[in-house]
Order: sequence, then C-alpha cells, then structure tokens
Amino acid sequence: MKRRLFSTLMLSVTTWLGSTTAWAQQAFRAGKDYITLERPVATESGTGKIEVLEFFWYSCPHCNAFEPAFEQWAKNAPKDVVVRRVPVAFREDFVPQQRLFYTLEAMNLLEKMHIKVFNAIHGEKLMLNSEATVLAWAEKQGIDKAKFAETYKSFGVAAKAKRAVQLQNDFKIEGVPSLGVAGRYYIDGTLAGNMDRALKVAEALIAQTRQGR
Repeated sequence: MKRRLFSTLMLSVTTWLGSTTAWAQQAFRAGKDYITLERPVATESGTGKIEVLEFFWYSCPHCNAFEPAFEQWAKNAPKDVVVRRVPVAFREDFVPQQRLFYTLEAMNLLEKMHIKVFNAIHGEKLMLNSEATVLAWAEKQGIDKAKFAETYKSFGVAAKAKRAVQLQNDFKIEGVPSLGVAGRYYIDGTLAGNMDRALKVAEALIAQTRQGR
C-alpha cells in the first residue's frame, strides 16, 4: 500500500529459475524494474549470504494478499539467501504492530502467529493499532499475558523497532509490500508491475549479486 497510492497486485507463487541464462533473458533494468540505492545499506546476513528484506504492514491489504506467495517463495529460497521481514512505521499508530511482530519473534512465536495477525486484522476486522488492543489479542491467543507485556515493552523490542524504521528510511520505502535485496536494490509492485514480477526481479538481482562476489 502506497503512502499516497499503491497499485493493485496480481499474485501467484513463483519458482526459482535454475540458470544464469534464464536470468539474462528477463532483461530487468535499473530505474525501471528496480532501483539501485545510492548508498548501500549494511546487511545482517553474514559472509557469503544474500539478504532479502520484505517491508510490510500487517494492516495493509496488499501485504495480506502477498503473504502466501512470499511465504512460499521464502521457503524455496536457496541456502545462501537470508530472508527477513521488516514491519514499517509510516505513522505513530503503526508502532504497536511493529512491537507485536518483534515481540512474537523474541518469544519464538512468529512462525505460528504471523499469519494469525493478518487473519485477525483482515478476517476478524480487529484494528490492533494500540498497545491495549495488541495485548488483549495476544492474551486471547493463549499467550502468557505478563510475559508478552514485559517483552513488548522491553529494550530489545524497542531497539528492533527503531532499526526497522532506520531500514525503512535507508531504502526510502514509499509503499508496501516492497523488497530490499543485498542492501543495494529496492523493488516494489509499482516498479515491477506487480508483486509476482517483483519476486522475479529479486531472483535476478540475487543471481547478479552472487555472480559479482
């Protein structure tokens, strides 16, 4: 969803292409299909790894629609690709969902609960845009209320939320869902045409990064 306007997404599960020839045939172009950052962003993936970031917002309907395809794509990613999700905060009322994401991550509940957050917002029509609504939802899921609240308010979660905003700004994120590749490239549905094609652009940039090592 764009801060101002974000195009309608057409989604399908993509498969990883197997040869560098296939990548070349895609003929994706910088400035048209993706943007090369003026200043590379430091990654957390480690030596020999290629980092792919998905910038998202739980309340974004486009992110909700994209989630199944991206989840499958991430599961099929090569071993040298590290996939991380980054919740954005364009406004102050986005922050509770940022903290929700990082609290679930810290409690090792993200794999189980990530899709449930999307379902709560888009299926059950819950807002989850304040500390009170987030804590109430977590308790309803059977999560220890005291431990969740302590983690939610912890320095560690606050630091990760702050880092997410820094990444959002470094990549100059204007809308979600969008992707950052190798700390050098930015892709979204507007540039690529749709998020299915954005994943293909990401695959091509991963192959390009791998070849350039």
